[in-house]
Amino acid sequence: MVDKTKLCGSIGLATKAGKIVAGTDACLEDMKKRKVNLLLLANDCSNRTKLTFKEKAEEYHITIYEILSIEEISKAIGKINKAVIGIKDAGFSNKIESIINGGETIE
Repeated sequence: MVDKTKLCGSIGLATKAGKIVAGTDACLEDMKKRKVNLLLLANDCSNRTKLTFKEKAEEYHITIYEILSIEEISKAIGKINKAVIGIKDAGFSNKIESIINGGETIE
């Protein structure tokens, strides 16, 4: 089970560091520019949005996860109604993937 508190905390830190892009149009634009390392897609977004991003993620070889809801993503980044965010920094991407995959260790 994914620790959503840690996941949202890491997303919040990435947001404060300016290392994310939020929203469908902005994410698609940065994906085309090869700036996105990891995509987080809301598990309750529309099927059309899911299909679009799954196709683009495959095209650009970007890992995509559907774990959080729109509300959880929006709260983590301090914005309203965001269904997709892209992580632009490799360090934050690795940290978030580690939390998702249960590899988070106590240091």
